[in-house]
Amino acid sequence: MTDASEDTRANSRVLVDGPDRAPARAMLRGAGYSAEDLKRPLIGVAHSWIEVMPCTMHLREIAKWVKEGIREAGGTPVECNTIAVSDGIAMGTEGMKSSLISREIVADSIELVVRGHLLDGLVAISGCDKTIPGCVMALARLDVPGLMLYGGSIMPGRFEGKDVTIGDVFEAVGRHAAGTMSDARLEELESVACPGAGACGGQFTANTMATAFEALGISPAGSSGVPALDPRRREVARAAGRRVMTLLREGVKPRSIITRPALENAIAAVMATGGSTNAVLHLLAVARDAGVDLTLADFDRISARTPLLADMKPWGRFTAPDMDHAGGIMLVLRRLLDAGLLNADAPTVSGRTIGEEARDAKETRGQEVVKALATPIAASGGMVILGGSLAPEGCVMKVAGHLMSARTFTARVFECEEDAFAAVVGGKIREGDVLVIRYEGPKGGPGMREMLGVTGAIVGAGLGEKVALITDGRFSGATHGHMVGHVAPEAATGGPIALVRDGDAIVVDPVKRRLDLDVPAGELARRRASWREPAPRYRTGALAKYAKLVSSAADGAVT
Repeated sequence: MTDASEDTRANSRVLVDGPDRAPARAMLRGAGYSAEDLKRPLIGVAHSWIEVMPCTMHLREIAKWVKEGIREAGGTPVECNTIAVSDGIAMGTEGMKSSLISREIVADSIELVVRGHLLDGLVAISGCDKTIPGCVMALARLDVPGLMLYGGSIMPGRFEGKDVTIGDVFEAVGRHAAGTMSDARLEELESVACPGAGACGGQFTANTMATAFEALGISPAGSSGVPALDPRRREVARAAGRRVMTLLREGVKPRSIITRPALENAIAAVMATGGSTNAVLHLLAVARDAGVDLTLADFDRISARTPLLADMKPWGRFTAPDMDHAGGIMLVLRRLLDAGLLNADAPTVSGRTIGEEARDAKETRGQEVVKALATPIAASGGMVILGGSLAPEGCVMKVAGHLMSARTFTARVFECEEDAFAAVVGGKIREGDVLVIRYEGPKGGPGMREMLGVTGAIVGAGLGEKVALITDGRFSGATHGHMVGHVAPEAATGGPIALVRDGDAIVVDPVKRRLDLDVPAGELARRRASWREPAPRYRTGALAKYAKLVSSAADGAVT
């Protein structure tokens, strides 16, 4: 292909053109770039390959295919690596505090590489949970032509004749502790649950965010659902490489895609699929970097009007590969389009509107994953936003698979996740209890740990419909049950959750959207007077810096 026109090299020509840039060209030649390579647009290919987890272990191969597509379309790819932290591995340990913080590092590092080397475009390849919003945050900040490509879901494992995911292993820990699963069966499940490369296979956070960003339009239509090791993924990747060159030539930038209507489409996709509560944090963060006003109230408003249509794990029956076989997220969007609930004119990186893409969705005959509009799983979406005296700035409750009426629980207070987990597996939690896990918020953790170890153990112990859990931390997308997270203000900043004591009555009312602490005002005032802000848990390093800079969960826990 002939050299691209100069206007597609607006950034890189400053870096490499002219006699005064000979030193830069010398360095680039040392890295293997030819003179002809440097006459073409320089396109970043960023990914989070790391060999500690299946979610990202295949991303270098995907990057190779993306680079093929870029070269075919007349560009010069520049591959770079960023980090990833595995939630599934770190869960329940101090290591989990690094997870949400890694989202900011992913976005920061991609931003710095592209700015530092004056790249003309970007394909950001994601895998595990926080890498997905991190990639899109970087695209929004940089606003150079680009797109996000998801690395794809893992296939389900098979255990005792059923499809299983990593969520089943977490719940098996609870069954094991309750004496209903043997050591041998737990080991067998552990050995088959994750059969190869790809991100966690239910509508957990990774697949939630991948489908949300396809609905938003920053990922190519049809790209997110193709499983990680499916032979189709090579062409998906190559097409993404070719597509970024078209975006570059047409001058299409991420902020023209990441608009208010597009973000509302992404929220609707989350609600219609019963997706992860983490989507609230991540879409708020992306909106901020794109300069779009978005609040917690928008999530509740959109959830209230959006039917729950996809029967997905962890609370439902099917996995992400099942959704792909049924017709993918575009089939869900077609349902929403037919219901008048999709902002159909929102543009996408494909060059078509999201309405055009949704209208072309192909539905597999006899599929059971995505319900018809006439027979939704529920009339409203998979989560609600609560306010009330215990969460004045708001909190998030996942209701996919059930919508409970107002209920009063008795508080069992824990100052960290580990103590709560020990109480669950030790058989010390009873029907009617609400576990209150505090000082796990963005600042107090720091890092706002997910609680899948605890929530999985609760469900596995048979307490899923009998108890509740409230935290200023957050939940894995694999969590289900009566769980309320992101309570704000958090305990570390003196939020009301810091004042709760064992035996207090807490009312959870998802219908009225309230979370209330039923304690007399005078008693709360006495507790407030004696409360003292805790000392920071980390005084140096990345976690200490994050704790000083991070905002409330109600604002996306951004720095």
